[in-house]
Amino acid sequence: MTKTLEAAHLDAMHAGDIRGALGTIRKHDTASRKGLRAKLIAFAAIVGPGLIVMAGDNDAGAFSTYTQASQNYGTTLLWTLLLLIPVLYVNQEMVLRLGAVTRVGHARLILERFGKFWGAFSVIDLLLLNALTIVTEFIGISLGLEYFGLPKLLGVVVAAGLTMAGAATGSFRRFERFALLLAFGSLLLVPVLLMVHAPAGQSLHDFFVPGMPKGGDLGVVMLLIVGIVGTTVAPWQLFFQQSYVIDKRITTRWLNYERWDLALGIVVVVFGAFAMFSFTAATFAGHREFGHFQDAGAVAAGIAHYVGWLPGDLFALALVDAAVIGAAAVSLSTAYAVGDVLSLNHSLHRKIGDAPVFYLVYAGLIAVAAAIVLIPGSPLGLLTNAVQVLAGVLLPSATVFLLLLSNDKPVLGPWVNTRRTNVFTGVVIAALIMLSIVLTAATVFPEISTRQILWILAIGAVFTVFAGVWMAFAPPAASDVPSYDRSTRHQWQMPRLESLPPVRLTLLSRMWLIVLRVYLVVAVGLVVYRVAAIVLHRG
Repeated sequence: MTKTLEAAHLDAMHAGDIRGALGTIRKHDTASRKGLRAKLIAFAAIVGPGLIVMAGDNDAGAFSTYTQASQNYGTTLLWTLLLLIPVLYVNQEMVLRLGAVTRVGHARLILERFGKFWGAFSVIDLLLLNALTIVTEFIGISLGLEYFGLPKLLGVVVAAGLTMAGAATGSFRRFERFALLLAFGSLLLVPVLLMVHAPAGQSLHDFFVPGMPKGGDLGVVMLLIVGIVGTTVAPWQLFFQQSYVIDKRITTRWLNYERWDLALGIVVVVFGAFAMFSFTAATFAGHREFGHFQDAGAVAAGIAHYVGWLPGDLFALALVDAAVIGAAAVSLSTAYAVGDVLSLNHSLHRKIGDAPVFYLVYAGLIAVAAAIVLIPGSPLGLLTNAVQVLAGVLLPSATVFLLLLSNDKPVLGPWVNTRRTNVFTGVVIAALIMLSIVLTAATVFPEISTRQILWILAIGAVFTVFAGVWMAFAPPAASDVPSYDRSTRHQWQMPRLESLPPVRLTLLSRMWLIVLRVYLVVAVGLVVYRVAAIVLHRG
């Protein structure tokens, strides 16, 4: 079946020329690019969504999580980054397809395809987690300012104003240039790595060979691993990239270029994380601060003390830069989601007067987060630790809905997942749930032994792998679904939402979703309890 359907745009500004930071592609330009130069020019116009979402991923929370892991345990947990590379690509590639084909944001698709009950859960999860994440960004900004001895009040206000102004120009191109400039700020970590002279051999070994810290509290280590997962593969990324691809007007014609943009972004985020692990471990090895992480600001001070003021300054600048782009990306993902769900104008191509709620949500989240950070006595350490772990615990739920949508034939037609993608994603969901189970067990039973943890993993693996395989091979059924010719899929686009046949979830599917939701509610409560206990004990 070859059919071109009426686009399902929720905002008229989502159609038109691609006006990227580094080039323009006209709406009706379908000419093939022959030769390296032509392809690079097209790629320059497309680049942005993947690079920005990945640069935003290495935000203030990531700086805190990666440096905490390496200051306390050296480079022994570097292998977690290697395992997360394919997870990053497969998850974000699915949302790229959803955005290019459906022209509808992630939050609205969940709401329309699974109903108000599940849609409300997903959006509430996103709003609460995003609000807390933005607070952690301003915690990072305040730590960077404190390192330089700058006034906290003035610096936070200026940073908040800059972040708001970056998106409030009414020009998508100007925002993308602002965001890409911040993304390139992550390169500040390169000279820090070179100046610290971290042992590359040890870092590469720990990157490729899994291991666990010797003598560490297994519950704390598991909490940290879940935090690494949560800060590297965060739920907000799914919502942001799908909506940003739509707002940039990227169609399926340019999907391969966007996949390369995503791959470039993953290289940037993984290298940045690798660098932080390596130079932090090398800086504090053999010193009294090793095993006693305080915060990212103290890491900058430690680098300045043991290595030199220049690498310390560069790390602090990179921290502030990462926090600003993180705050912008996470706030924007929330504003897009609200616009999607309420069917309001939600595009960076619009002026403030044309999309007041969109810009109000964006600026309001930033203003509230900045104000919380400025309140004396705010539990900033608790928030920073808790947010990354909460993101890791909530990720299975977000990935389940992503998998269901990516197998929804009325939504994606010939662009639905291949069996290989489904199997991989099912295994990822199983692994994420196993991590969450171990974290829950370590929280309820703090004295649990390594052997008992391994037994839980073995038993849990049996059930979660079965569940993952079932999720991979049994996508939701829909009525009156035709077969599609994948060879002509560039001519296919999702019709308007109201014309789609309803999703028919089986009783087993509904039971699985309810069990997952109940478990995650319990796990989130236990995570909050565990993090609070750790912070209070240290205090």
